[in-house]
Amino acid sequence: MNKNVFHKLSYGVYVVSTWDNGRPTGCTANSAMQITSAPATVAVSINHDNYTNKCIKDTGRFAISILAEDSLPSIIGTFGFRSGKDTDKFSEVEYRVEDHMPVVADSCGCIVCEVIDSMETATHTVFLGEVKGAEVFGDREAMTYSYYHKVIKGKSPKNAPTYLPEE
Repeated sequence: MNKNVFHKLSYGVYVVSTWDNGRPTGCTANSAMQITSAPATVAVSINHDNYTNKCIKDTGRFAISILAEDSLPSIIGTFGFRSGKDTDKFSEVEYRVEDHMPVVADSCGCIVCEVIDSMETATHTVFLGEVKGAEVFGDREAMTYSYYHKVIKGKSPKNAPTYLPEE
């Protein structure tokens, strides 16, 4: 099986965030998608080992910040390669609160959700969220996963659904 085919699927680059006892926390994700339009529902996939997974389960809410092509690349590293359990990631990244949830300010938009269901896989939880709020921040292009790899030359963290070890 040629697992490189999964890089041909269309993805975006996102920061999925929530609260940790009043402190904002989150992680980089590339698996977020719209499920239905009425009621507006989205899904995100978060690794079991990510501290954000536990926090989403605890709060029952999450936000998706949609990173733009011109978002600071360091945001991806801040949220993708360190644990929110040990690091206050939002202390290094400007954020705002939209619909009572922390979102990355340097993004092209956000979606705020209430968890309505979840599914466990061997390594990830897929959270299904009913959209409670959404905003567009300016007229910026959303960053695709392909853009992240080809233009920014970024790597996938080991917890990413699309992680492939170097050959």
